[in-house]
Amino acid sequence: MASLASGEPRATSIAEPAVARAVAGARLSSIDALRGLVMVIMLLDHVRETFFVHMQVADPVDARTVMPALFFSRLTSMICAPVFVGLTGLSAWLYGRRHSRAEVSAFLLKRGLFLMVLEVTFVGFAWSAQFPPQTLWLQVIWAIGISMVALAGLIHLPRPAVLTIGIAIVAGHNLLDGIVLAPGDTGFAPWAMVHQRAVFEFAGLTVKTTYPVLPWIGVIALGHALGPWFALEGEARRQRLMLLGSAMVIGFIVLRALNGYGDRPWFVVPDDGLRTVMSFLALTKYPPSLLYLLPTLGLGLILLAQFERLEGGRISHWLSVLGGAPMFFYLLHLYVLRVTYLIALAVVGPNQGTMYGFDSFASVWICYLILLVPLYFPTRWFSRLKSRRRDIWWLKYL
Repeated sequence: MASLASGEPRATSIAEPAVARAVAGARLSSIDALRGLVMVIMLLDHVRETFFVHMQVADPVDARTVMPALFFSRLTSMICAPVFVGLTGLSAWLYGRRHSRAEVSAFLLKRGLFLMVLEVTFVGFAWSAQFPPQTLWLQVIWAIGISMVALAGLIHLPRPAVLTIGIAIVAGHNLLDGIVLAPGDTGFAPWAMVHQRAVFEFAGLTVKTTYPVLPWIGVIALGHALGPWFALEGEARRQRLMLLGSAMVIGFIVLRALNGYGDRPWFVVPDDGLRTVMSFLALTKYPPSLLYLLPTLGLGLILLAQFERLEGGRISHWLSVLGGAPMFFYLLHLYVLRVTYLIALAVVGPNQGTMYGFDSFASVWICYLILLVPLYFPTRWFSRLKSRRRDIWWLKYL
C-alpha cells in the first residue's frame, strides 16, 4: 500500500512563487499524515483479527448480538480502505505533474500487477502461514492492484469522463446487488471478483473474493479526478475539501435515514437505543456500499483539510513518517503479528478452542498500543532510506 507520489509536485507555471512550491510540499505531507493515520487505525483491526478471531465479526455487523466495544472498534476501521484507495488515485495525479501520461500509466500498470502478486504470495502467507497455499484470499492489496491497473487506462480519458465514471460506479453499483450467480453459472468466478463476494475453485486452490473490485475502481477514479484541486493554494482548497467532505457525511445521514437505497436496511431495536444506533451504522464493506463510501470518503476529505492546517505538528509528523512507507509498514506489521501469535500459541497453548486468543477485548487495545512504538522505528528507517536513496528504483514499489 505505497504512495505513488514522492517528492514535490511540479509547479503549475514557471512564474509560480517559492512559497507556493513550499505549500505544495506541505500538501504531500498532509497526504502522508492521513495515510499514516489509516495505518494506525488498520493496526487495531488486524490485532483484533489475530488475537480476537474467536469472536469474529461478520459482514455486515450484527447489531443485535455483537459486543458494543467490538462493534465500535471495528467501526473505526471503516475509513481505512476507502481513504487509502482514494489517496492512491490522488497520488497518481500528483505523480503525473512530474511525469508524462504514458509514464504514469506504465507505472500504475506495473505497480498494480506487483501488488496483485504480492497479495497472493507474501501477504497471503502472513495471514495463513500455509505453504504451499491451499486458499487464496483476494483482499485489499489485490483490490488496490486491480484498481491501479484500471486507472492506468482511465487516465487517458478527459478528467470529466474519469469523474463521471467514478461517480457512476460508486453511486450506482448497488443497483447490481440483485445479480447473484451460483457456482456453475456462466461467469460466476469473474462476477465474484468484480462484485459478488464468493468462493470458487481455481487450479486446485480455493479462491475467496473478500474485496470485489468494482467499487474500488470507482473510488480510485474519484481520487484521481480530485487532483486538480491540489493545484489550488491555501484556504480555497481546504474550504472545498471541507465542503465536499461535509456534504458527503450529511448525504449519508439523509440517505441512511430514508432506508431506501445504498445498503441493507437498518432497524429499530425495541428498548435499546444503543443497538438501534449500531444498526444505523452497520454498513456493508464487501463490496463497499454507497452508504459505506459516503461517510468514510467524506471524513477522509475533512481530515485531509485538517492535516494541512496541522502541518509541522509533532503528531502530524509521526503519522507522515508511517504514511511515507505504507507498504513497508503493512508487510512488517502482518509478520510481527504472525510471529507474536505463534510465540503466544507455543508458550501458552490453545486457550480458545484450537487457537490462542485474548480473553477480553481490552487486551486487544493494550496489545495494539504496545505495538505502535516498535513498528514506528523500522518504518521511519525505511522512509528515510526511500528519501535518501532515490537511485534505488525498486524502493518506490514499497
